[in-house]
Amino acid sequence: MKDIKLTDSEKKLMEILWEKKRAFMKDISESYPEPKPAATTIATLLKRMQNKDLVGYKLYGNSREYYPKVEKGEYFNEEMTSMIDRFFNSSVTQFASFFTSNAKFSQKQLKELRDIIDEKIKE
Repeated sequence: MKDIKLTDSEKKLMEILWEKKRAFMKDISESYPEPKPAATTIATLLKRMQNKDLVGYKLYGNSREYYPKVEKGEYFNEEMTSMIDRFFNSSVTQFASFFTSNAKFSQKQLKELRDIIDEKIKE
């Protein structure tokens, strides 16, 4: 996946599409909490995201059914990698140290993390 940054507004719209899988403009609009953005705002976001090749659509007469062209996990992985690169000099060790030192984990949660890492090492 290309290194694509989403604005907060674009992320919110992608969350709706990831949840729904496919949606018409009306479905997207109804999924927003109040106060809902204007239809023109949603249309602008969709157009911008099509230009970024993140959203596609299928035409049914005059209506478009939108769908995400990138999986949520793929996008999240790209975001995490980018964050580790920017803030931790591409060091997963620095990230893990910061993460475990600054988060409020219980001993049980830390052991669960260790178990996950141990499983990955065995693979």
